Amino acid sequence: MIQAFKNTLQIAGKDLLDFFRNRMELVAFIIMPIFMMVMTGYIFPSGTSLKNIALGVVENDKGEISQNIVTVLENMKLGDKNDSIFLLERQPGNLEGAKEELKRGNLNAILIIPEGFSSNMERGQQGILTLIIDQSNPQISSILTGIIERIIDGLASKVAIEKLVGMMATELPTDKPAPRGSTIAPSLQSQPNPQALIKPFIIKTEGLVPGEQNYFQFMAPGIIAMVVVMAVMIGLAASISREKELGTLDGILVAPIPRLCIILGKALSQTTRGLLQGSIVLLLSIFLFGVKIYGSIPLVVLLLFLGVFSFIGLGILISALAAEQETAMMIMMTLTFPMIFLSGVFFPIEQMPGFMQIISRILPLTYAIEALRKVIILGAGISSLGKELIILITFGTITLAIAVPTFKRIITR
Repeated sequence: MIQAFKNTLQIAGKDLLDFFRNRMELVAFIIMPIFMMVMTGYIFPSGTSLKNIALGVVENDKGEISQNIVTVLENMKLGDKNDSIFLLERQPGNLEGAKEELKRGNLNAILIIPEGFSSNMERGQQGILTLIIDQSNPQISSILTGIIERIIDGLASKVAIEKLVGMMATELPTDKPAPRGSTIAPSLQSQPNPQALIKPFIIKTEGLVPGEQNYFQFMAPGIIAMVVVMAVMIGLAASISREKELGTLDGILVAPIPRLCIILGKALSQTTRGLLQGSIVLLLSIFLFGVKIYGSIPLVVLLLFLGVFSFIGLGILISALAAEQETAMMIMMTLTFPMIFLSGVFFPIEQMPGFMQIISRILPLTYAIEALRKVIILGAGISSLGKELIILITFGTITLAIAVPTFKRIITR
């Protein structure tokens, strides 16, 4: 029994010694919990307040009430701070241009003030404002809708009170005696409650595309992109490092095949597998959860391919640096797991702290997900995806330019 215990300790000591000698695995081992703690501690929003909301205003009415509404929205501040709640972009009469800006992600919502809004209220008719929201981000849109609805409701009540006070001052008598036996003061009898008036204007909310959308419509593009990218990165690292351990990579290297072809062949096989997995997730989303694709399906496939392309170089580089499969997998998990949360798959980036938003904007997965949401949810075309396409192609090109020479140099040592 004692000898068995000693043997057990010797095996455990040998494995731990190998672990501590492997610097790459040791670094990944230490960084992983740090990433997890920092990420979970800062990623969740500390409150529901938003600031600097990009709000497009389509002004088709130049009346006094319309101008007052715009002025109030423009001057709204966040609590005791000097941060503006809204950043207004006025686009008089240009609804289509505002919708295009909403698709591109330059606006969070559009407020439409219809023609004749002020004059209709002067004639005693109820005015109706329209708020068009960004359905690709339902959490932010829900908070934004609540904020604007409360502001408009308060403004409408204020206008109603002012009108009623003016009516009472000109039409209602204030010196009429109270009925015999009444204990109510004459001033209260002759002046009804101003808040009992119907609001002179209201706001209605609608989406950029018709129909109601469930929350999975928001999550599906992120899950698809995440599955494809993680499948490619982890699969590529596992494939190359496994061949290193088995010794089969040496056999491939001595074959009369250019090194570049070996790298591209590995990348192509993993890309094919990733796109197949993404297709399965997309089909399940459509048939099981009712997700609708409002944009072009070929454009969705192109975005998935560019998402994979942006990470191929990183996968090749890590698989070249890692000596064992276990080390490669540890490094991959250290990189990919935080990206799931930081790239906006489940939580809106806008509600993260400022420095976390900066990290999110460095990750190419963020732009792949945003582009997919624009196409799938908003029906955006390729003209609305200029920023995302440039970033994905640039990141992929740079990482490949670094990874391929590095891989050639390391595997020929």
